[in-house]
Amino acid sequence: MLKYFIQIIQVLLQPALIAAMIYALVNAAENAAITRKKYFARGCLSGALLAFAFAMIKYNTAGINREYFNIFVLSAAVLSALFFVAFSRGFFKNKTPKVYKTAYNVSYAALAALLFLYVLPDVFLYPANFVMSGESMLSTDALFKFTGCLAGGIVVFLSAAALFKACSNLPYKIIRILFTASAAVVVVGQISEILQFLLARRIIPMSRRLFHMLLPVINHKVFFLYAVMAITVLTAFLLWKKSFDLNDKYSNPAQFRKIKVKARSFKRWSVVLISGYILAVFSLTALKAYDEREVALSPAEPMTISADSIIIPIENVNDGHLHRFAYNAQDGTEVRFIVIKKNDTAYGVGLDACDICGETGYYERDNEVICKLCDVVMNKSTIGFRGGCNPVPLAYLRSGPDMIIKTQDLEKERGRFK
Repeated sequence: MLKYFIQIIQVLLQPALIAAMIYALVNAAENAAITRKKYFARGCLSGALLAFAFAMIKYNTAGINREYFNIFVLSAAVLSALFFVAFSRGFFKNKTPKVYKTAYNVSYAALAALLFLYVLPDVFLYPANFVMSGESMLSTDALFKFTGCLAGGIVVFLSAAALFKACSNLPYKIIRILFTASAAVVVVGQISEILQFLLARRIIPMSRRLFHMLLPVINHKVFFLYAVMAITVLTAFLLWKKSFDLNDKYSNPAQFRKIKVKARSFKRWSVVLISGYILAVFSLTALKAYDEREVALSPAEPMTISADSIIIPIENVNDGHLHRFAYNAQDGTEVRFIVIKKNDTAYGVGLDACDICGETGYYERDNEVICKLCDVVMNKSTIGFRGGCNPVPLAYLRSGPDMIIKTQDLEKERGRFK
């Protein structure tokens, strides 16, 4: 749940904030018309629909190179941002009015579409990771993950809505300056990603100096989001200040009450914006560190090795909890495996590794078996069968009060733990 809550905020907050400022600028511009709002709405909708189509194609085929797709979208987004900033500052205004108006509308619609086209494909694919093969989308784990996405989406939406409200009630010139600064931050991040791709593919010659310039940018991408938040949070303080400086004229108590309601509205939106930013920063720092904390695997339990067999008393693994064992292969590799009682007659026995996440292992949390790497909850009834993130199955025999596992089966799998 926490993982997806954090991811939604990290992925969607920046484009949502930029889109909110674009919409505010479009509404605040001289002679703002419904046509401009339609262009913006169509841009957002087009970006979302194209992102969904790309996500479905990517999910069902392996023939799409996501890197080239990203570079195309980022390059187009950089150009759209530059054109929109130029148009919002009045450049080219003295040219043919009809052409200028159309180009202006297309620039912000395209920018809104490209912002969401870049980030939404991954978001649309999140549900594919909610459940394991054979599980229901209505399982408790899937519902928790969906709740995390929904909660993150609410934080993003409220933050963007609050920013739009703040921008809509501040002078156009101030919002234009703040948007230009925010757009510059985003464009720098986008250009750095483009250069990273061009260097990696040797499309441009490798430059040690350029690489070292890009390295801190590549390793700290979240700082671009923090920079946009630091710039736009000024709107909350300006709106709060404006709530005390309302000089609207009134001629009766009813009009005066309207002014007071307006002032309270300004304060509330300021609080919503600042609260959303504080929650976002907390989620991307402390909450993320907590969610990604290193989980220590439980120590291996004792077992008996006799000739070519490992003997484990059934009574030692009969409590329904995860039990971990370790076998030292002939080349010295430690091969781990787990045992858990699934029901009255069956046991789940498998390597402490899977085909997807490798030998990172599993641990028990709240009576559930969790993959240490991807945090997926195992369906206990499927442990011992292949598929998804399940432990690699390991054969075993029942012999009276003991469970027997052949050492040769573990020797065959030692390559997974090197």
